[in-house]
Amino acid sequence: METVECDVLVIGSGLAGLLTAYHLADEARVLVATKREAWESNTNYAQGGIAAAVAPDDSIEAHVRDTLAAGAGLCRESAVWEIVGAGPARIRELERLGIRFERREGHGEEYDLGREGGHSRRRVLHAGDITGRELIETLLAAVASRSNVRLCPHWMAIDLVPTGWLGAPGPDRCVGAYFLDRQSGEIRAVRAGWTVLATGGAGKVYLYTTNPDVATGDGIALGWRVGLPIRNMEFIQFHPTCLYHPEAKSFLISEAVRGEGAVLLNGAGERFMPRYDPRAELAPRDIVARAIDHEMKTRGDPCVWLDITHQPAEFLINRFPNIYARCLKLGLDMARDRIPVVPAAHYCCGGIETDTAGRTALPNLYAVGEVACTGLHGANRLASNSLLEAVVCAYNCAAVIREEMRTAGRPPPVAIPDWKIGDAVPSDEAVVVEHNWNEVRTCMWDYVGIVRTNKRLERAARRIRNLRLEIRQYYKQYLVTSDVLELRNLAAVAELIIRSARERRESRGLHYSLDYPWADPATPGADTVIRDPPGGPIHDLPESWG
Repeated sequence: METVECDVLVIGSGLAGLLTAYHLADEARVLVATKREAWESNTNYAQGGIAAAVAPDDSIEAHVRDTLAAGAGLCRESAVWEIVGAGPARIRELERLGIRFERREGHGEEYDLGREGGHSRRRVLHAGDITGRELIETLLAAVASRSNVRLCPHWMAIDLVPTGWLGAPGPDRCVGAYFLDRQSGEIRAVRAGWTVLATGGAGKVYLYTTNPDVATGDGIALGWRVGLPIRNMEFIQFHPTCLYHPEAKSFLISEAVRGEGAVLLNGAGERFMPRYDPRAELAPRDIVARAIDHEMKTRGDPCVWLDITHQPAEFLINRFPNIYARCLKLGLDMARDRIPVVPAAHYCCGGIETDTAGRTALPNLYAVGEVACTGLHGANRLASNSLLEAVVCAYNCAAVIREEMRTAGRPPPVAIPDWKIGDAVPSDEAVVVEHNWNEVRTCMWDYVGIVRTNKRLERAARRIRNLRLEIRQYYKQYLVTSDVLELRNLAAVAELIIRSARERRESRGLHYSLDYPWADPATPGADTVIRDPPGGPIHDLPESWG
């Protein structure tokens, strides 16, 4: 087994991972491992932009108020102030790297700011409607120019390596990770002084999602297996408007479309959002998604319709070139046709418990981006705050690691043992993996979706438990493949979501239960935290689970 040495191991190549690597490149040997192509991440598909208080009529205080209101009492207020407050400085830094945010035509350098649900004013900076792609392309070029950074696509993390698993003396700490090279099939180890999880979200745990195929919750599962506390996993944000079309896989219709005046209509052509909230289409995402879900279920409609036909084609082409072109390719002209949309799993507000610098409970291990739970989002993420969090926390994380390098130096190296194959053989039952994959996602969509009940959660818990036992047995018998690793992680995250949802006996933010339809005033600000004893590279279920 090849063991690769580096100072800092970054797992994931989205915005948070690439920025962390970029900030450390002058002072450390950085290895960025990513399980598919380097550009493939949730960031790459982000359409709306980055929320930051940069307009003359805006303020940090107003952005904080909007974030706290959307978070429904569960935001960590100190984290909100820190991340929102750092936004303008980090925007200037992105511009120095080469990102060009849109300006208002005829207004010099004044930003063309979008408005999205939950925001009291326009504050979303964007690069057309492909902001995420512009960010990734710019950062990949910046990272590639640094000789100290090694980019390793098609390396999928199997497990982190803490010294506690190795029986090494001293306090437990992370010393690297095992990887599967998806192209060669070889197992590799990376030994690092510091490890940063930047693996993104877990939208693929649901049958319908706006996320790309890579979003299988890998980092959350990696952290849970080494005993890290996992916080607020019940809060899964469903984006209200995913394009409903048989040829449109996971294509998002940005919230910015509603920010420019689009309205939602039911199957009878009636505008319904004013009945649910005075902010109508610009209410926070949890409210809009539940309203759409209710309209579809009560009427029996397969979708609702987004109507922006009052805007001229020229405006739509300039403001939403990617969305306009995609819809047109499918036979929908946004300037003339209503767009069929449905809610779909979009963002995980919970994750590995961290501070705003990505510190976890395991020394030398950090987590940044969607994999982490800093407390910024609370029970419901305010639109376009996710890229803001990634930018700020990546900067903070790199600063802390740099300081540790300067003051304490690199931790003493610990040998990582060769990967043990044991009696494992190549699998001849790949169809089992596919069936289990579909069963996990269908179960989560049917029983742990936008609206939940105790009975649905109980059914989901039984089914996912049985599936995880089957997956564990399969994992032990056969040589690892990327499909098995993703399934293993996906099922673990499904279990964490269900357990968290069963513990929260109220409705708050993104978690809505018909059995507990009101927020519990006796437990404001109470987080759901799951922390299990660490398992191991093979025995990923805690012993107490039998």
